[in-house]
Amino acid sequence: MSTPSVSRTSVRRRSQPFLIVVPDRPSLTREVFGFLGRALWRFRAALAPTGFALLALVVTALLHVLGWWSGLVLAPLAIAPAVWFAVMQRRRPGHGSTLAWRIGLAALATLTSTWAALAAAFGPLAGPLGLIWLLALIVAQAAWLIVRRTH
Repeated sequence: MSTPSVSRTSVRRRSQPFLIVVPDRPSLTREVFGFLGRALWRFRAALAPTGFALLALVVTALLHVLGWWSGLVLAPLAIAPAVWFAVMQRRRPGHGSTLAWRIGLAALATLTSTWAALAAAFGPLAGPLGLIWLLALIVAQAAWLIVRRTH
């Protein structure tokens, strides 16, 4: 009795076919969002005031939805920057540019804390609050970039 012989070449020819899947090219929308995400991540420290401003907008909107009285809770925070300025001037009196930066910082902090109280009470985009938010954002971002360049 003889056994059939199978050559190696015939075994290779009978192997199973395989398929190579090549992923599609990403869409233009995905490319744009990827670029924006990488840019935001790269410049995240420089854009800190923008992030805080967006966070404040969302938080005050949520507080407004929860209850108008939340504005009354935030109202005392409006005098905190003035208290800070008075304490700093008493402990370490500032002159020239130091005094100017302290006044500017206290004024911006007073504006933003007053805005937060009003936004929580009436809504973040009610009346001129949206414009005030945008102007405070621009001023804070510009001051942040100036401070980061000079130090």
